[in-house]
Amino acid sequence: MKISILAAAAALTAGACSAQAANIEFWYGNTGVVETAIQDQCAAFNAAQSEHHITCVGQGSYEVSMQKAIAAFRAKNHPVLIQFFDAGTLDLMLSDAVVPVQDELPDVKWDNYITGARAYYETSGGKLFAQPYNASTLLFYTNRTELEKAGITKTPETWEEIIEAARKLKAAGHACPFTTDGDTWRVLEQFSARHGLPIASKHNGYDGLDAEYVFNTTVAAKHLQNLVDWRKEGLVKLGSDTKAGNFTAAFNAGECAMMENSSGSYTASAKAFEGKFELTVSLAPMYQGHERHNTFVGGASIYIMKGHDKAEIEGAKAFLDFLRRPEQQMAFTAATGYVPVTNDVMEAIEKSGEASSPKYATAALGIGSMNDPRTPDTRGIRLGFYVQFRQIFMEETQKAFAGEKTMQAALDSAKKRGDELLRRFEQTYKGAKLH
Repeated sequence: MKISILAAAAALTAGACSAQAANIEFWYGNTGVVETAIQDQCAAFNAAQSEHHITCVGQGSYEVSMQKAIAAFRAKNHPVLIQFFDAGTLDLMLSDAVVPVQDELPDVKWDNYITGARAYYETSGGKLFAQPYNASTLLFYTNRTELEKAGITKTPETWEEIIEAARKLKAAGHACPFTTDGDTWRVLEQFSARHGLPIASKHNGYDGLDAEYVFNTTVAAKHLQNLVDWRKEGLVKLGSDTKAGNFTAAFNAGECAMMENSSGSYTASAKAFEGKFELTVSLAPMYQGHERHNTFVGGASIYIMKGHDKAEIEGAKAFLDFLRRPEQQMAFTAATGYVPVTNDVMEAIEKSGEASSPKYATAALGIGSMNDPRTPDTRGIRLGFYVQFRQIFMEETQKAFAGEKTMQAALDSAKKRGDELLRRFEQTYKGAKLH
């Protein structure tokens, strides 16, 4: 008996060593309810099998996670998996720090991924570089309770209808009819995509590193000037204008009646409204006379970093397989409002009998928005140093909102500064080819 006990103990010790050897790290940049959902998935993966163990480490933000991962790669102590946000796609593709996920997992049916999620993270030739993960897109939110108080019974669908509703709300004494933060993702990227407008030449950089910005010449420029004018009229408030000091918090508290925001903010809004207000969520608004195109995928995807042994790569692949399961995606959508990324999940939601449940309110809506007709200019954004460009765009447009310059002058300046970044990136990766 003693011998068998010792043998069992030895086997357990060997198993523990094996598990230690297969320990892998995943770095992510989310906080709040999304971080909780990610940690829940990590715990579920570890509980579901014993061959691999994943440690999921939050970095506080996408930008910090990106900086730390590249620094760690140079120091050769980087994680196996890194969650990277949409804006850093080209930087990471050309960094030589990652291996295309399709190369490591060639047998996965990648065409099962919804087109909107896949297009942003695949090469010009169609190879997927990263596995889409927490996918969001832009949606339109209203506080139906407040709208109905002002006599508005139909949810606005166009910008013209939004402003008409905003004037009624203001006339009824509402201090904040519509709110936005003026973020690049919302007012430039998602606006341009659904209106079929280019942000830069060369189809937003997909056709070469020699692209240049053109957003200052499109309808996006007119829209941004409209936001300035509507703000002066008291119809639109930026986050900094609100009592809450944050546009999402202002909407969730009932201070503002309408907002444009990520599908990933749905769960927080629904929870805040519970028992107080009725929430509606619908497609992001269009200007009348424009054909609707797809919105971009937001959020982030997961990359496999180079320089790890076979056991670690196997663990990474197993975790990515786990995240792809319909039941995992459904739980993540229900917890966060992020949109499922594979087509089979909508079938699973339908079969669950809960398709009309509020917890899946953003699923079909978000997928439908990303799968609207696309053009070569609405595939995604493939521009270098784009994280820095987003900051430049915000700096310049905030000057216009502050009355320091006209919006057109601000956009012209953002284009000039952005093009300088593109030329520096082109020089840095001279001779590099987009895959």
